Amino acid sequence: MHIPTIIEVEYVAHALAQELMSYNEPIPEFSTRFPEVLESCLATPFQVYGGRYIYPEFLRKAAMLFYLLIKNHPFKNGNKRIAVMVLLYFLSKDKKWITIDTTALYNFAVWVAHSPADSKDDVVNAIVNFLKKNVVSED
Repeated sequence: MHIPTIIEVEYVAHALAQELMSYNEPIPEFSTRFPEVLESCLATPFQVYGGRYIYPEFLRKAAMLFYLLIKNHPFKNGNKRIAVMVLLYFLSKDKKWITIDTTALYNFAVWVAHSPADSKDDVVNAIVNFLKKNVVSED
């Protein structure tokens, strides 16, 4: 399993979101991100405690990554769009792809963004179920 790095987020996900998902609302330069917030979003799904992953399943890691990039706002603008691109990149590095278009995935990201903070576990479970229904292996 490949863990996305800051450099990959900058040069793949952020650049693609700027190019492909502007929606008449520009995404600020990568350097304007909030210090340490993106790093935390990328590290949390892959944390280990007592020699075991806190989020052991691949799709739960993907769901946490998606959720945190949306809800923790590591960027001044474009968090949902960047989360979509990071999710697609993360899935692709494990030879998986999502079967819905980016607009539908973005609309799902909007739903996540509007979810109450105290419903985190329920929302992450909903993301996992969404991914189970819509992710396929390239094999």
